[in-house]
Amino acid sequence: MAFTVRRIDYFYITITEAPGLGYDVLSGLAEQGVNLIAVTAVPGGPARTQFTVFPDDTAKMQRAAQQANIPLDGPHPALVVQGDDEIGALAGIHEKLLDANVHIFASTGVAGGRGGYGYIIYVPPEEYQRAADALDA
Repeated sequence: MAFTVRRIDYFYITITEAPGLGYDVLSGLAEQGVNLIAVTAVPGGPARTQFTVFPDDTAKMQRAAQQANIPLDGPHPALVVQGDDEIGALAGIHEKLLDANVHIFASTGVAGGRGGYGYIIYVPPEEYQRAADALDA
């Protein structure tokens, strides 16, 4: 089971739903040179959307958001796992965290379609170092 694990920060950006606002946020970050490793968007209440963005460079993200007047909640720590897509890959990762007594409170994964996958793991802050150590991050 070949995989790599990376420590990463994420931020929440909550916007009022209106046509084009998601585009404005994402294109604004791109114009500032922010490379996003991952993005999720979910409803955040009536007429609101919450983006969770995982920038490649935390400091660049913070500067860009400040320049574009985009309010951020974060940074918050997470782990990003990338590896070969094979049966049981995620079970093996969960086993390592279970053996280290780490509680995963949320996760998101996707197969890349070219034999690889990406998996984001959220753990309680007090267990973050133990999780990183268990996965050799």
